[in-house]
Amino acid sequence: MTALIAAIDQGTTSTRCILFDADGDPVAAAQTEHTQHTPAPGLVEHDAEEVRRNTEAVVREALERAGSPRGEAVGITNQRETVVFWNRLTGEPYTNAIVWQDTRTRELCEQLGGDEGPERFRATCGLPLSTYFSGPKIAWALEHVDDLRQEAERGRALCGTMDSWVIWNLTGGPRGGRHVTDVTNASRTMLMDLATLDWDEEVLAALSIPRSLLPEIVPTSDAEAFGVTSADGPFAAAVPITSAVGDQQAALIGQGCFAPGDAKNTYGTGCFLLSNTGERPIVSTSGMLTTLAYRLGTAPPVYALEGSVAIAGALVQWLRDNLGFFEHAGEIEALASQATDSGGVFIVPAFSGLFAPRWRPDARGVIVGLTRYVERAHIARAALEATCFQTREVLQAMERDTHLPLERLKVDGGMVANELLMQIQADLLGIPIVRPAVTETTAVGAAFAAGMAIGFYPEPDELARRWREDRRWEPRIADAEREERTRGWERAVERSLDWVE
Repeated sequence: MTALIAAIDQGTTSTRCILFDADGDPVAAAQTEHTQHTPAPGLVEHDAEEVRRNTEAVVREALERAGSPRGEAVGITNQRETVVFWNRLTGEPYTNAIVWQDTRTRELCEQLGGDEGPERFRATCGLPLSTYFSGPKIAWALEHVDDLRQEAERGRALCGTMDSWVIWNLTGGPRGGRHVTDVTNASRTMLMDLATLDWDEEVLAALSIPRSLLPEIVPTSDAEAFGVTSADGPFAAAVPITSAVGDQQAALIGQGCFAPGDAKNTYGTGCFLLSNTGERPIVSTSGMLTTLAYRLGTAPPVYALEGSVAIAGALVQWLRDNLGFFEHAGEIEALASQATDSGGVFIVPAFSGLFAPRWRPDARGVIVGLTRYVERAHIARAALEATCFQTREVLQAMERDTHLPLERLKVDGGMVANELLMQIQADLLGIPIVRPAVTETTAVGAAFAAGMAIGFYPEPDELARRWREDRRWEPRIADAEREERTRGWERAVERSLDWVE
């Protein structure tokens, strides 16, 4: 029977399970969406129980489609910063998961910053104080979710990012599930010391978070640290879980970015550009985030710089769901192609404020440049351009930190199937855009990390050599046009920042 690696990709809008063979090629897959709960402006939640059920369902479906193969190992990748709170005795969540896009902690972050401002903890954790990260979400929940702090003090409550929730349930849940997280996810909480790779006591004290709530921090790839799946779970066997990795770091691995200076950009719900900086963390002076790229077993940790854009594919979903522009998100390419430009329209999708490099939670979404000439096609094209302009800002900031101008950008994620988007991106960056042969790099990265832990896949250098290019887009516009269009975008951003509540 064929030996395969199972990759569970628990994302912001859906959960997938993809089975990969020894060549790193997908054999079978299953996917299902979960509900996005938005009970008030700025609040975004997921039902953790729905996510658990969906995870079990897609695992069973993928295994069935592949003929119920023998699983060698399981790798997990997940939406980062989203936090779940649950009862260790019953496994029941205390409340909905608070999603990374949620901005309810804005006032708390301002209070925590005090006289020092958003940079208060950056020297320790590499991150600014922001609604984006998990730590303030945990602190908020402890004060606002009924009985949660009391339950934590009694030792009954647990919390963690989505990897911890999935692993705990797969390994037995209330019957002894493993409560762990890997260094990449821990590095996104704002609670982990980048040097020690452990929870920082001073930050925990500042946020009034009991350490007992939090999972054990382990390497990204390890043969024993995550435990094994329970026999009565969806795998119906004791299969070792040998990796967990945040989705963007998983894409970095899946793109073969193992050398310092290697970079990739993932176009999904948000947009995330990561650059491998090697075994030395770089403290950004340009609004980038210092984060863990991965840690493979006992090898030294590898760090990365990251630029995060909150709204990319989510803007397309908004045009579909809120404004009814089209029935399926994939239709935006055909609609936007009906216009040769955006007709002077710019969209700044600051639905959750602006992330890197500006870090302005007070920003609000705007559409500017509207005239009677503008049609649906112009607005659709402006939506695609919004993702590309935001990526340009991030890339320029990252180059200022690393002093390493990129010669090409590897891309992945659901949006890279949109060839018009990729051409616009090449035009606005002025460098080639390169799409890999296997675009599901998040799941690939989780599988590679799991497989490397047990020798199923080779070492990083060999995986990098196996990376294959599918398609390349070259810039087609002159520098002068690129700069003129960028000035229009910057004027639109100024309007976004002028918003007064």
